[in-house]
Amino acid sequence: MSPGLHVVRAGALTTVQDEGRTGWAHLGVPRAGALDAPARRLANRLVGNAPDAAVLETTHTGCAVRLSGARSVTAVVGGAGCRVTLDGRPVAWGVPVRVPDGAVLEAGPAVHGLRAYLAFGGGLVPEPVLGSRSADLLSGLGPPVLRDGDVLPLGPARPCPAHGAVPWPGAPAELVLPLHPGPRDTWFTPAALRTLTTAAYRVSERSNRIGLRTEGPALRRSRDGELPSEGIVLGAVQVPPDGRPLVFLNDHPTTGGYPVVGVVAEAALAAAAQAVPGTPVRFVVARP
Repeated sequence: MSPGLHVVRAGALTTVQDEGRTGWAHLGVPRAGALDAPARRLANRLVGNAPDAAVLETTHTGCAVRLSGARSVTAVVGGAGCRVTLDGRPVAWGVPVRVPDGAVLEAGPAVHGLRAYLAFGGGLVPEPVLGSRSADLLSGLGPPVLRDGDVLPLGPARPCPAHGAVPWPGAPAELVLPLHPGPRDTWFTPAALRTLTTAAYRVSERSNRIGLRTEGPALRRSRDGELPSEGIVLGAVQVPPDGRPLVFLNDHPTTGGYPVVGVVAEAALAAAAQAVPGTPVRFVVARP
């Protein structure tokens, strides 16, 4: 029997994610990939995987999986802080543990942050689509969102070096997003642009892998009408008709017709992946 993971509890939104499928935007295919890329890379390093190996990304409620077909496998749960158990017994969060055949590894609901990452020695190896094993909520490409009873294949594990305790970034108490203005900042009044970089916003509960929605003052336009659809990049801050900034994340559409007031530096988006609803958001002008 080939080694695999049986999904015992899928959780609210658990997906397979790797580095994503870059290079297909011209065909309308989003990037996808783990929202908290540093957490995915660190989790893979701790279990001896290549940095781009596929992992599980959970959302808020965690998940539980049972190992089958392997004597044991090294696993780690990182990203959002949560209670981790092995066959119901507490084990360490953020450090590698040995999971024997038949055992159930469970990541509980997030206590700090929003998205946990479960990495397993050998990585998850569902069939790749356009060079990636990532699930994409917008296009539907890649493995579907996990359901109870699903089975995910595991690849062959590599030797796993010993690791001591490693630092994991914490969930942000305040999300600070460096903003490069444009390309459509001229579509907004000077007062609106001042509001964007001085007002207090908060993460909306309507946020998802496509975009981080905000709650706060609306931005007023300086001109009416609509743009023809144009390209959208990761981190683009689009302003829909309600005037509240929307920061596009990995599953974002590749084109859009609402004006983009600025673009958030990609390095800041990992923190956005862990910002729970209600987290204060502050946009600041990025340094050149």
